[in-house]
Amino acid sequence: MTILTDILARKQEEVKQQRRSIPLQELEQSAAAMPPPPDFLAATTNKSKQVPRLIAEVKQRSPSKGMLCEDFDPVTLAKTYARNGAAAISVLTDEYFFGGSINHLQSISTLSTGLPLLRKDFIFDRYQLLQARAAGASAALLIVAMLETTTLNELISAAAELGLNVLVEVHNLEELETALSTGTQIIGINNRNLHTFETSLDVTIALRSHVPPEICIVAESGIHTHADVKRLTALGIDAMLIGEGLVTAPDVGSKVRELTQFYDSY
Repeated sequence: MTILTDILARKQEEVKQQRRSIPLQELEQSAAAMPPPPDFLAATTNKSKQVPRLIAEVKQRSPSKGMLCEDFDPVTLAKTYARNGAAAISVLTDEYFFGGSINHLQSISTLSTGLPLLRKDFIFDRYQLLQARAAGASAALLIVAMLETTTLNELISAAAELGLNVLVEVHNLEELETALSTGTQIIGINNRNLHTFETSLDVTIALRSHVPPEICIVAESGIHTHADVKRLTALGIDAMLIGEGLVTAPDVGSKVRELTQFYDSY
């Protein structure tokens, strides 16, 4: 088993338990009662093509690196991101592998920062999209590597009905072609291989030219320095999703400003 298949197997059991705890009808009502969320697509589309917009991630740990943030406080972290220039906030809600929670997403949504929130998790069921909407998300992550094409299309349609944007994540050309076939407006290029957790910005460099100009492109993972951001800027990337590089920084606010500031050297 790869890391991804292990994660998916556990996630399927979690969702079964969650369905017993909160019935589908109750969740439908909670999601329907939510006001329209901020527009994730508008917030992450970088028309100037200068420094990519920052999707700053609330993340405590990872399977590959272990604990990243010992004094983890998701609400304080989100406030810091919002004050220092993030365009959107990604909230990891997987508990077992990443130390996240749907409650983190819900708590952050009550801050009224005006920033759209992305539910980042291993989503394979409409129930999880309802959870995201009920907790205040503007968008949800869908990972091509773990979804059949039919399921992917069904989830994209379900998200649209709920008023959610989707960030469709790919790691290679075959997955990118699948994503483009769905008509999605936002594609995330994950520089981390979810089967091995190996990471390289070369993945974004290799796939960038295959994405039509009208698509919003988000580079994910492996972005830590000003030099990394400079490479993405040269490629005309719309947004960058950064978690580890922020939560491990001695001064998170300063790191956000460092990675979002435009420099003449570009």
